[in-house]
Order: sequence, then C-alpha cells, then structure tokens
Amino acid sequence: MKTLRYGSTGPQVELLQLALNRSGDLQSPPDGLFGPETRSAVLRFQQRSGLQADGVVGPRTWQALNPWLTGYRTVTVRSGDSLFRIARRYGSSLQAVEIANPGIDPLQLRIGQQITVPLNFPVVPENIRFTSTVLNYVIRGLQARYPFLTTGGIGRSVLGKPLSLILIGRGSNQVFFNASHHANEWITTPVLMKFLERYAHAYAFGEGIGSTAAETLYNGSTLSIVPMVNPDGVDLVTGELGPDSQAYYRALELNGGRPGFPDNWKANIRGVDLNLQYPAGWEEAREIKFSEGYTSPGPRDYVGAAPLTEPESRAVYEYTLENDFALSLSYHTQGEVIYWKFSDFQPPRSLEIGRELSRLSGYNLELTPERSAYAGYKDWFIQQYNRPSYTVEAGLGASPLHLSQFPQIYRDNEALLSYALTPGITEG
Repeated sequence: MKTLRYGSTGPQVELLQLALNRSGDLQSPPDGLFGPETRSAVLRFQQRSGLQADGVVGPRTWQALNPWLTGYRTVTVRSGDSLFRIARRYGSSLQAVEIANPGIDPLQLRIGQQITVPLNFPVVPENIRFTSTVLNYVIRGLQARYPFLTTGGIGRSVLGKPLSLILIGRGSNQVFFNASHHANEWITTPVLMKFLERYAHAYAFGEGIGSTAAETLYNGSTLSIVPMVNPDGVDLVTGELGPDSQAYYRALELNGGRPGFPDNWKANIRGVDLNLQYPAGWEEAREIKFSEGYTSPGPRDYVGAAPLTEPESRAVYEYTLENDFALSLSYHTQGEVIYWKFSDFQPPRSLEIGRELSRLSGYNLELTPERSAYAGYKDWFIQQYNRPSYTVEAGLGASPLHLSQFPQIYRDNEALLSYALTPGITEG
C-alpha cells in the first residue's frame, strides 16, 4: 500500500476513506481526495489506535485500518471472556462469531486462543473504485467470515497479479461466473462479489437468495467465480496503476499518448482484448476488427497475434477445460441485454433458460451483433461443450458506468444469478 498524506489522490485514498467511514472517524463519503476532513479523520484514528498522530498513512496506520477493510478482527481470548462477550465487545453477533469459527466449543474457550470476529458491516463496498487491491481485501474478509468458501487462483496476469478464484457449494452441478474481461467494465466485479457475500450469508444463516433457499443451491451446485479476469487493465483505468509503473507508460504509448484510460481502455496491459482471444471464430473476429482499423495493440478490440496469447484468457480457458461446467455467465457492460447464442449452435435448454434470465432481470434476450459475434468466452464455451452460456451486459450508458448505477444493477441481477445456480435447470 502507498503512503498517503495531505494532497494525495486516487483509489487508495478512496479505500482509506472507506475504512475511516467504517471506523466512525469520517462522515463524508469517499471522494479520492486527501483533504482537511480526511486528515482530521486520520489524526483521530491514529490517536485512538495508539499510533503517532502525524496525519500520514504509512504501514502502521494501514495495518491498524485492516479490520475496517476486511471486515473482521482476530481477537485473543482473555480471562473471563465468553463468545457472547467477545461478540458484544466488537458489535458482532454470537451467531456470526460461531459461523466464522467452525468447530469452536463455547464452553471450552482457552486464554490466548485466537477468535475471528466479524464486524457489523458488509465486506463488499459499493461506493469506491474496485481495484485488484480492493478485491484482495474483500476475498480475505469473506473467507474469514465464511470459512466454507474456498479461495485460490487460476493463474497470473501479465504483471503477475493473481487471477483470483472463489468456490462456494458442494453439489455436482458445476456453474461458472466471470467478470471484468474488459478493464473499463470493472463495475461487474463488485456485482459478483456482492452476490457471493449475500449468498454466503444466506447459506450461513439459513435464509434464501433470489427465490430459492440458499441451502438448496449450496447442496446442489458448486459455483466457481473468477471476479476479475483483467486485473492489470482494471488497475490502469481506475488509477491504481499510475505513473510510478513502467507498464503505465507502455499503455500510454498504446493509447496514443492520451492519459484518458478510464473512458476507452478495455484491453489487458499489453493492449489485447481478452474477450476476443478465445478459439471460436477467432479468424472471423480478426477479419472484422482489422476491417475496423484495430490491427495492433491498443485500448480496445485488438484480437492478438493468435488465440490465447494472453495469460489471462488462457488461464480462464484452461480452468474451464479442467472442470465440467453445466452453464456459464460472463459479465460485461452495458446495454441491459443478455446474449445467448453462438453461430448455429443452440445448446439444449439454452433458449428456455435465457428467457427466464431475461424475465428475472428485465434485460432483453438477444443475438450478439455480428461485429462482436466471435472469439468471446461465451462463444467458445458454447462451441466446446454445446451447453448454455450467456454474456450479461449490465447497466446503461458509456463504460465505465458510474457507481451510482450499482444498486440498480445489483437489484436487476441477484435473481438472475441465483436462478443460474439452480440444480437441474440445464436438464430435461
């Protein structure tokens, strides 16, 4: 994490402000500007935390802020402690503490024992830019709260960032969700992460998600989520990756010297469109994009020198081959539309399932426009397996969509995501 001080700007300032909001030290919402109000909040937090109160956010202050970023504390049991007292001390609930500590015996606590205590706010933020750093905090926090989640990775990006993977469920029906193939469509990552948090909470507390009991989904299906296929590109367009990185200047060259990455950058850090990398009509995609002038690495629509040249798309491809997914969803923006077919393939039940996804979300079910109808993940999945696969184009307007759309996007998609997990829908 960067050292921040008065005058700093960017997504890590937003992350700092989020933590200070959660700790109660800052009242105004994150804006990415380290001004007088943020400095006063940092000073208050440092004083309360027994740190040197200098208004500078360095390693020790970031460490102290960690619970407000991950949503949990690790607490050491003291003499006279009970789980109930520990939960009450930190504003948590006894049930939340028991879920986060499976197998714990409340009557046999030992002095010095380490207890995970969830804090009383959702882990997934909805009001800050969702960088790879934010994603890492969220994954840590969700796994701590819900130890039945399995976390890992499917590979690494061009710059060596992990391509994170989260699994939930234990059923034989395997389903795959992915997001943020395109850098300026990063809002799709928190959509999947909020769904994961809501689903995990519903399962842990015996509730429903969408119109289905979470336990039914959990026992019948196994969901794999790759929430950020393109972390380097996302960090470029959100400002996490800046002028202190050589990769920034290479991207600047590919962008014609224009620094407006958030507006037009879809590609990975090498200027290749990851959703034009799959071996399903790649030659057709190349012909179309070359005819439109996208003949070399750049912000968007360059198909690469060959299919699967980029580590991110290859990792998704190989992970898919290693599994037996009955259905996949790929999240993009924008248009409030669901694309369901590839070429002449019409997998069994794909139209019926697509119509239900459309009904639940209010999004139109359509065929992919010809200029974008090849070499995407959906296209390859359908060609490879003849099973249902959908591209969900969330929200309206030019990408990147403003975060003010997030609540509506999530409301539109929760029931869709839940239904896509339902065991047995691909059969019959």
